[in-house]
Amino acid sequence: MSDPMIGLVLLGLLMALLASGVWVAVSLSLVGLAGLVFFSNAPSGLVLASTFWGHSHSWALTALPLFILMGEILLRSRMSDDMFTGLVPWLSRAPGRLLHVNVFGCAIFAAVSGSSAATAATIGRMSVPELTKRGYPESLILGTLAGSATLGLLIPPSIILIVYGVATEQSIARLFIAAIIPGIMLMTLFASYVAVRAWMNPDLIPAIDETFSFREKFRASRRLIPVALLIGGVIGSIYGGLASPTDAAALGVVLATILAWTSGAFSWKLFGEAVMSATRTSCMIALILLGAAFLSVSMGFTGLPRNLAAWISDMDLSIPALLVALTIFFIILGCFLDGISVIVLTTSIIMPMVSAVGIDPIWFGIYLVIVVEMSQITPPVGFNLFVIQGLTGIDILRIAKAAFPFFLLLLLGVLLICLFPQIVTFLPTYMAS
Repeated sequence: MSDPMIGLVLLGLLMALLASGVWVAVSLSLVGLAGLVFFSNAPSGLVLASTFWGHSHSWALTALPLFILMGEILLRSRMSDDMFTGLVPWLSRAPGRLLHVNVFGCAIFAAVSGSSAATAATIGRMSVPELTKRGYPESLILGTLAGSATLGLLIPPSIILIVYGVATEQSIARLFIAAIIPGIMLMTLFASYVAVRAWMNPDLIPAIDETFSFREKFRASRRLIPVALLIGGVIGSIYGGLASPTDAAALGVVLATILAWTSGAFSWKLFGEAVMSATRTSCMIALILLGAAFLSVSMGFTGLPRNLAAWISDMDLSIPALLVALTIFFIILGCFLDGISVIVLTTSIIMPMVSAVGIDPIWFGIYLVIVVEMSQITPPVGFNLFVIQGLTGIDILRIAKAAFPFFLLLLLGVLLICLFPQIVTFLPTYMAS
């Protein structure tokens, strides 16, 4: 059987398994097993056992459950409320006023949680009732929350960047560093969109009755100090070369626990809930990564990635043409799968292609995460849309419509890093030198 036919058979099997409701990890493993049994001479049982064992004790992967636990602790503490209260006085006079709380609140919480869904749930729980009560338009409330919460995938410590780093054997610290400027760029695009909408139609934004003196703003800012300490401790230790991402994750859990206890709104019961929730999420991701690792190894035995890369190289396809095709492919895939599944399903096939045309894997990781961010706000499987629907009870299509401008802004972000790759590569290159 020819390579294209083998690829189509395995892809069809994978789609059939996923459509029938089989777990992603099991689906990946079964497809990998089918590839070994029917299209290679490798001992399938031995390869399966050695791959699962070899990838089950990855030191780099240790950071993942720790960062997830840190986010779960913060989700149940009073620090998120303090962050909201500290931002309001400073943003009340900005164009768009308190809508910027969604943008900057999501950016800040993303920097300490690493999860898009946790960011949407935490900030949405505080901002949606408050902004609705003050008379802000529903479309902008939902759009800014859904769009800005996607920053949880990009701004370090990003769970999905850890997954990409483990799956492609790239430096997680370099990926974190590379994500800083793109994260700031997207946050600026979102805030600029809100400001432009406010300038174009001032009637959209309700007048604000409260005025804050500088002393009141300064006093409110003190509530941001715990969050700043946590971000500085976790991210600063990585960028300063004092700790690896895994060490920084452990530091983050300790700091988050201390700050949560001192806030007075944390208990042993909430700590137990945080541990159990982090365990469930970590086990799910770990199983998916094991299945993806086995699929990647089995594809290597079939020779499909190598032959596909050679085929792409023979086509002499330009990098822009390849990136346009990949962007469309990932957007379509993201309509049906969550971000982590997209990463682990595609890296074993895509990375040889990417390497064949000379694309920097660190740059490609940031590009891939931004494209995957779009999948968080595209139906039918947009995780942020489900989270916000659960918070508000609003129809998911209305939420998706409100988030569509931010989908376009993410697409603009992809275009900008393609035209100016230095946005991604400058900091890793500078730090290395």
